[in-house]
Amino acid sequence: MHDSQVAAVAEAAADGIDFDGLRVRADGDEYRVAADGTETTVDEDGLGSVLAEHADYATNWYFWHATAPQAEPRWAYLRWLERSDELSVPERYDALREGVTRSWGQLRITATVDEDGERRYDLRNEDDAGVPDGELTTYEDPQEARSLAKRDDDGKYRPLKTAPTLRTGWRFAGLSAAGLVEAVDYFYPATVANWHREREGELDVDHWRETMERQTGMFGLIKTWDRNEGHEHVDWVAEACCVDSQCVKRREWQYDEETDLDVDGGDGHFPCREPCSVVVSAARKWTKLEAEEPQTYEFELTPSEKEQIEAIIDAVADGETEAIREADVYEGANRYRARFLRAKLFDEDGDLAGVETDRE
Repeated sequence: MHDSQVAAVAEAAADGIDFDGLRVRADGDEYRVAADGTETTVDEDGLGSVLAEHADYATNWYFWHATAPQAEPRWAYLRWLERSDELSVPERYDALREGVTRSWGQLRITATVDEDGERRYDLRNEDDAGVPDGELTTYEDPQEARSLAKRDDDGKYRPLKTAPTLRTGWRFAGLSAAGLVEAVDYFYPATVANWHREREGELDVDHWRETMERQTGMFGLIKTWDRNEGHEHVDWVAEACCVDSQCVKRREWQYDEETDLDVDGGDGHFPCREPCSVVVSAARKWTKLEAEEPQTYEFELTPSEKEQIEAIIDAVADGETEAIREADVYEGANRYRARFLRAKLFDEDGDLAGVETDRE
């Protein structure tokens, strides 16, 4: 151990140390040191040697009290990353020397430890778990995460940072504890804080009704789309936007405090405490669309054409259209099959089966 680490332990021992299996207390000119089921009493000159015998315990205490961020949510999150509530210090250090990996949304975080107890963190996309380091672009500045989070692999802007569309092909190597949490916050803002609030039983959830009651201006329209027909419309919103395939958060908000939605909230590590701006914007549009009076239209479709229209809607809704090969004409959402259907069923004005849309 370094002299600075020994000096820090000696100073803290005046008030007593009892942390992760290490106990140190100053008793006059002597120190009582206990770890691994043994207890030793030494003077100031011998303190360094005894701590060296329990180096994992001592450097572990030093990291968590002199190096790691002391803000409680970040401190707790870093402890969770290395499974401190599951493993003893010797078990944890053995695991950390090999690398302890956790998932956080689409992030893959690997924590390691050096001989001085200092933690370092490797951060990458889960989809790049098996990609050699040399094939990934390496970053060191946590602020680079802000740019990486803006667009997906196709260069499209990501309005929802927790959408499962995080780009691949990058890694952060050797991040400090503070740097790691900073990068995570850029990728997924406020998720660490909300995760911690939930663990402490302090997560403040704003449900659908109370969130919509706050909407003003053009978004105030959503308040008109409420419980006249039950909350089925909010189930549709949640199914469209707030499931695992669309967002890596776990939805905790419901219709109101007494009324749960029928749609599952997902399995994400971190909670969603209120309808986000993307949901609110979409709900405003759907409010306007659902206010229209239904009309009856008659079309003639073959069974295969009906199934093809269903396949097209499914493929668009699930974002699978780009994965359907042009040569695969057996897929209902194949581009050429869709073009054939349009050529057959649309008239020159673009009306399906020649039936005009009745907006009266």
